Amino acid sequence: MISRIDHVSLAVRDREKAEHFFRVILGAVACVGGEDPHMKYFWRLFSLGDLSRLEIISPTGTGSFLDGFLKRKEGGIHHITLQTPDLRGTMKHLEEQGIPFFGHSEYAGGVWKEIFIHPRHAFGVLIQIAEFHSSDWLSEKVKLPDDIKWQVEKTNTGATLIFSHPGGGKVALELNPEEIKKLLTELGKTVTAD
Repeated sequence: MISRIDHVSLAVRDREKAEHFFRVILGAVACVGGEDPHMKYFWRLFSLGDLSRLEIISPTGTGSFLDGFLKRKEGGIHHITLQTPDLRGTMKHLEEQGIPFFGHSEYAGGVWKEIFIHPRHAFGVLIQIAEFHSSDWLSEKVKLPDDIKWQVEKTNTGATLIFSHPGGGKVALELNPEEIKKLLTELGKTVTAD
């Protein structure tokens, strides 16, 4: 039902200050983002390392849904986003379990489908459950092209194997010369095993 935690969303008053902290101080890579004029907020996704993601959301004017959340603080964790391969199936499961949800939205082209579980039903945490393709929301800097599943980069101490991760992005594995030889032997066994 749930594939993984996709990201944690941090609501902030000062978006520029928050983005500077995560990009410059902690080395996050800015990915896609945009403004929702109807709900009066801006969002941007960031990649941290191989597979961790953070979203920064901030109000763009008075009347934002974030006004109440940020009324007495500069920022904080707003929600956690869980990825599902089947939102309709997840909704059915939640209904069967008596867990209410709200905010069902399906955006044009099927690029994002979502629901929310209120904090009173999720131990004090707003949970967003969404169906989407993980790599659609990432910077080209943190993912391999769609037609490449892996690549090898020579290093001073051996090689780095880089794999496209099903959750979006890529993951790197450092190998020394002995590990490379062992991997080649193991791969050779699978090719000739019949």
